[in-house]
Amino acid sequence: MSVSQHQQSAKSSLQVAVLTVSDTRTLETDKGGGLVAELLAAAGHVVADREIVPDEPLLVKELVTRWIADHAVDAVLVTGGTGISARDTTCETVVGLMTKLLPGYGELFRMLSYDEIGAAAMLSRAVGGVCDQTIVLTMPGSTAAVRLAMEKLILPELPHLVHEATK
Repeated sequence: MSVSQHQQSAKSSLQVAVLTVSDTRTLETDKGGGLVAELLAAAGHVVADREIVPDEPLLVKELVTRWIADHAVDAVLVTGGTGISARDTTCETVVGLMTKLLPGYGELFRMLSYDEIGAAAMLSRAVGGVCDQTIVLTMPGSTAAVRLAMEKLILPELPHLVHEATK
């Protein structure tokens, strides 16, 4: 079966949980998470839940674990906490929950970022993978990074990813 045929057999509308990891943002000031939700809705997906938690590994792990256990949630998209500062622990926390890594997601994100921002793209540690049967993808918190990840990688492939992860 071709990639095109796989994509066509996938669900067109998914239930997606959106997490923003930030010590400073609120729902009113969370432009990155807001953009994720807006782009998901425009693509015909449903935002099953949306939360903001501080850069605290235990809080991130608890929430993502809850969403993974919820069979109604097809995917979890996480924005923020993917840089290299001491407080940026999203990647380590989420990777610890993954049963299968998708290294190509982070590699492609950094490649596309390089075209936009040059060598600073290496500061992103965006990761993706499968947690049991749930797709989990992380991205930086800036709206430019969110738009890039969503438009070039996540939205075009998310239904296919979910389809493959739940076979």
